[in-house]
Amino acid sequence: MTSAARVVKAVSSGLGLCLVAWLLWQWLGWAVWRAEFRADAAACQALQHQGACWGVVAEKAPQWLLGRVIESTPGQPWQPAGLPLTLMLFGLSWLLSWPLAIGLALARRSPRRWLHWPAVAFIEGVRGVPVVTLLFMAAFLLPLLWPQGEAPSLLWRATAVLSVFSAVYLAEIVRGGLQTVPKEQSEAAHTLGLGWWATQGRIVLPQALRAVLPALTSHAIGLLKDSSLVMVIGLHELTGGLSLSLSGDPVWRAFYFEAYLFVGLVYALMCLALARLGRHLEARWPQAL
Repeated sequence: MTSAARVVKAVSSGLGLCLVAWLLWQWLGWAVWRAEFRADAAACQALQHQGACWGVVAEKAPQWLLGRVIESTPGQPWQPAGLPLTLMLFGLSWLLSWPLAIGLALARRSPRRWLHWPAVAFIEGVRGVPVVTLLFMAAFLLPLLWPQGEAPSLLWRATAVLSVFSAVYLAEIVRGGLQTVPKEQSEAAHTLGLGWWATQGRIVLPQALRAVLPALTSHAIGLLKDSSLVMVIGLHELTGGLSLSLSGDPVWRAFYFEAYLFVGLVYALMCLALARLGRHLEARWPQAL
C-alpha cells in the first residue's frame, strides 16, 4: 500500500469515527438528556419530539409485560395478551414441534419410499409457503372444516401453525445432525442387542442434537420472533398488545416510536437469554454424554 493510499484510508477512518460519534451524541441527546421519563403526557407533548417520551413506557409497560385477558372476537374464549401470550406461543410451539420434527427427519432418511417421499413433500410444501399465509388459512379457512361453533379457538389454531412451521425447519436441522453420526455407532448398538428405537433414542439422536446445537439455538430465536406475526390475525401478543393499547389512546398515541423501541429491547433481551442458554448447553452437554 502506498503512502497516499494509507493517508486516504486514515482520513476515511477518521471521518467515519467522527460521524459515528456525532450520531451517538445526537442519540444520547434525544434518548437521555432531553427525554421525559415521567408518565406525564403534557410534558411529553411539550417536547415536540425533540426528546424521547419514555413516559409512555412507564404508563403502558405493565399491561404489555404482565398482560391481561381479552376476547379477540365475539364468542371466542378469553385469551392472554401481551408478553404472556408471546411466551405461551413460543413455548407451546417449540415443545409441540419436536415430536413431528424428529419423525419427519427419520422418515426423510428412511430407505422406504412410502415414508421418504411423503416426508419430503410435507417438508418442502410447508417451507415453500410464508408463515403469514398459513396463519390466514388457519384463521379463516380452517374453521370451515368444522361444524359451526366447534372449531378450535384462534389461539390453538395459531399455535398449531407455528408448531408445524417450526417442525419442518427443525426436521432439516435434525436430519443434518443425523448425517454426522457414523454408521458404525448404529452397527455397534445392534451388536450389543439394542433395537432400532433404542439405538435412535439412546445413541444416534443425542449425538446428532449435540452436533447441531448452534443451529437449534438460532431456530429457537427465530421462532420467538415469528410469534409476533400472530398479530395479523387478531391475537394481541407483545407487539399486537402495544398497537392495541396505543391505537385507542389519543393521549399516548403519538409516542409509538419510543414504545416500539422498548418492545424491541424486550425481544432483544429474550433472544440474548436463549443464546446464552444455547452456549451453556454447548459447554455442558459434551460433559454429560
